Amino acid sequence: MSALVPAIAGALIVAGLLGALLAMRPSPVPPATAPARSRILGRLTRGVQGLSKRTKQLLVGGFLVGLFIALVTGWLVALLLVPAAAAGVPFLLSSPESNSQIGRIEAMEEWTRSLSGILTAGAGLEQALIATLRSTPEEIRPEVTRLAGRLRARWGTEDALRAFADELDDATGDLIAGNLILGARRRGGGVAAVLDALAESTAADVRARREIESDRAKPRSTARLVTLVTVGVLVFMALTGSYIAPYGTPLGQVILLVLLTLYVAILIWMKHMARGTKLPRFIGAGAKTAAKGAMP
Repeated sequence: MSALVPAIAGALIVAGLLGALLAMRPSPVPPATAPARSRILGRLTRGVQGLSKRTKQLLVGGFLVGLFIALVTGWLVALLLVPAAAAGVPFLLSSPESNSQIGRIEAMEEWTRSLSGILTAGAGLEQALIATLRSTPEEIRPEVTRLAGRLRARWGTEDALRAFADELDDATGDLIAGNLILGARRRGGGVAAVLDALAESTAADVRARREIESDRAKPRSTARLVTLVTVGVLVFMALTGSYIAPYGTPLGQVILLVLLTLYVAILIWMKHMARGTKLPRFIGAGAKTAAKGAMP
């Protein structure tokens, strides 16, 4: 028994020394932790950079107002609700992008007719593309200006037209650019007739899209009305004081934040329902990637 005690004590001392040495070794950072944090920070940074200048100003102004409300009333939830309302209400009340897209398609139709007329007069394709710059509608003037600049800089006609289609970023623009690319390859005399037929089909597309947008305007008007009524009711309840008094507690503020988040999610869903699906493109790097992904 007398020999067992020193043996156990010696073993414990050795084990303690080994443990101390292991503890002094630098432990490597887990490889998954740092990339995960960097990815999250990268996404947040890209999201902030993607905001427009006006949205950033609304968020900053809303945060300052929310900070003042939180200091005066003690409602810390105002630090989140006021900036979100300042930036989110204009988004919910904004007009859809489809209206401007229809205007661009109508401008493409007008530009196609102008190009067809110049080609009928006997001009070459490159000269006709450059000459249309004088009568190009404002909606697509930047893209046509860059197309003319590339042709003057001795770009290949097909490469310039592919870059033109990428800048238009629309299925109708791909259709126009595709027919022009075929005309540049074949150098035949039927390009003007093809462009006339294409302009007619584009005009029919514009008419169909305007009819669809008139039908989609009804749910969008409903969403705007619901948004305005909601904001008005919330402001009225905030001014009365007695109705929202139960939400003044920390738990009540959390419940209020959850309820308003769910309500705003419904409003965003209503706005998303009235948004059309963009037609797929068939020219450009994105179209190639999508085609390769669809192949078995």
